[in-house]
Amino acid sequence: MSQKAGAASSSSFDSEAKASLTDWIAVLAGALGALMASLDISITNSALPQIQGEIGASGTEGTWIGTGYLVSEVVMIPLTAWFTRLFGLRRFLLISAILFTGFSIMCGLANTLPQMIIGRVGQGFTGGALIPTAQTIIATRLPRKQMAVGMSIFGLIVLLGPLLGPLVGGWLAENVSWKWCFFLNLPISAALVTLLLVGLPKEKGNIGLLATTDWFGIIGMTVGLSSLTVVLEEGQRERWFESHLIIMLTISTVLGLAVLAITQFTARDPVIKLRLLANRAYASVVFIILVIGAALYGILYIIPQFLAAIAGYNAEQSGMVMLVSGLPAFLMMPILPQMISRVNVRVLVGAGLVCFAVSCFLDVHLTPQSSGGDFTYSQLLRGMGQVLVMMPLNQASLAAVGRENAGDAAGIYNMARNLGGSVGLALLGLLIDRRSTMHADVIAESVTANSPLAQERIAGSAANFASHYGDMAYGQLQALRQLSAQIQQQAMVMTYSECFWLLGVAMIIVMPLIFLLRQPDMRDSPMAAH
Repeated sequence: MSQKAGAASSSSFDSEAKASLTDWIAVLAGALGALMASLDISITNSALPQIQGEIGASGTEGTWIGTGYLVSEVVMIPLTAWFTRLFGLRRFLLISAILFTGFSIMCGLANTLPQMIIGRVGQGFTGGALIPTAQTIIATRLPRKQMAVGMSIFGLIVLLGPLLGPLVGGWLAENVSWKWCFFLNLPISAALVTLLLVGLPKEKGNIGLLATTDWFGIIGMTVGLSSLTVVLEEGQRERWFESHLIIMLTISTVLGLAVLAITQFTARDPVIKLRLLANRAYASVVFIILVIGAALYGILYIIPQFLAAIAGYNAEQSGMVMLVSGLPAFLMMPILPQMISRVNVRVLVGAGLVCFAVSCFLDVHLTPQSSGGDFTYSQLLRGMGQVLVMMPLNQASLAAVGRENAGDAAGIYNMARNLGGSVGLALLGLLIDRRSTMHADVIAESVTANSPLAQERIAGSAANFASHYGDMAYGQLQALRQLSAQIQQQAMVMTYSECFWLLGVAMIIVMPLIFLLRQPDMRDSPMAAH
């Protein structure tokens, strides 16, 4: 199929047209790039202990391996539309894919923390371009009747990437080497570059944009978003405003975002079109995805933490539990495009929010004896909820703003999802820290020297330890340690249950926004996919 045919397909949205082979190759290329980028967000989480040990990084320093990726990614996402206009889509994606590969090699060969952080920042910056541009390819290459198929494929990949990351990373770290968490990108990148060369036509860039670019907006956005992401990611570890670093970064956030806001009124062509949020339908999509992002990243954090601390699971076992939520996406793939095309978007998103909320409430009644199997039903229901929410929102976003704003809408949408994840993790980290301490103190206060039940438990445990070690004083000490550990465990279980309850409530709170969503018109107007 010629490039000319592919280009014709991208510009024609006749209702009888069907995507060409070249169009589908382009869509596949975009989806593969999105998978690689989304996978690398979380693939290092499970391998972090091995990485830190080999490059000589402490636990606190090692967190920058993940934070560096997220900071650069959240800056790049809203800049993607501008870079696409500057270089042309094909050239920009090829540059991004090749640089992503180079930075992946750098991470795999890193021997020091600075080398690793530079590589991860480069990965995040170049990988941040791959997800929004995948949506742009679908929006511009597929006719409206096939849009639902393309968006279903894309949505499945974006959902599965963060789920597969910890599992793949854990398995590679345990059975091969943590370096393959990065070297795995080499064959994927080679396939991606090949598909891009075949599937996308050559386009002329517009270097003249450099003379009229909203540079103050770019600087303000870069400083504001990068500082905000670091504050959210590192705030809990740095004890928030007890840290001079967090205070300075908060000031940078305010100043940077203030400059960005001013340029919305002073720049002829703002680098990021926040005015799109004046559209109630689009603003509703963005706010819903912000909350969904917080919930998705929160779940990806809470369940592995619970399984590791309470059930004693390793990273690979926890990854298998998390992967259960991906099963509904696979099972629903054959019918999902038809559902998106025929069922009202408000109904689908509403049903998805209900499923997500109920899945969270199912996990409220955790106990110290809970294990991975106790999350099966909630994970399946949660996976169904994610599919029903994420896929239709992809359609509803551009139904609200139109195809001409596809690139800019994609940047804001994906930026909102990532920022929502950072906000959710920050709030959950603060909640877990404060509430677990509070619960432990309350339980400890009830276990006093005057409590017959507590004294009976301590005496029994002390006698048991003394029978094994022959020392009553040592037995008494061990009994007290055991009781303290049990108190901490109970406090953590109660705190995790509260986290699930709050996430469920958050889903309910955003439900009224579904009535502001705009139904995609598959007959008369093309649906851009953010």
